[in-house]
Amino acid sequence: MQKFPMTASGLQRLEEELRRLKTEERPAVIRAIAEARSHGDLSENAEYHAARERQSFIEGRIAELEEIIASAEVIDPAQLSGDQIKFGAHVRLIDEETEREASYQIVGVHEADIKAGRLSITSPLAKALIGKRPGDVVSVPAPGGDRSYEILSVTYG
Repeated sequence: MQKFPMTASGLQRLEEELRRLKTEERPAVIRAIAEARSHGDLSENAEYHAARERQSFIEGRIAELEEIIASAEVIDPAQLSGDQIKFGAHVRLIDEETEREASYQIVGVHEADIKAGRLSITSPLAKALIGKRPGDVVSVPAPGGDRSYEILSVTYG
């Protein structure tokens, strides 16, 4: 089984989602199916079909989360140091064209959330940043042409 790097907080978020799906969502959808069944003819029962569809989604997500959690290799960024960018680093950048500053943490594929500042290790920007240091400039291919970013700082923990 292939292992995927993940931060402890990312693993905790996935485990919490799995717990919620198993203890809250699954029982709720089972009750909804039972309720819809009690209304009679299932062939024309939209509530029943919607509940079964929701159940299918929940069971699929549970299986997916169990597989991700089983293949997670937790890396603690607090144990890392230095000024070279690697997995788990918190990186502050400035877009050389727009002068906009941004901060990201480089995390595993299954915990990435760009709106929350968590950048997937497999993203083009993260790939360009790995191994670089503050003061370095990286160029990243983008749909509107290459973008250049200057690395302002790198921290861990």
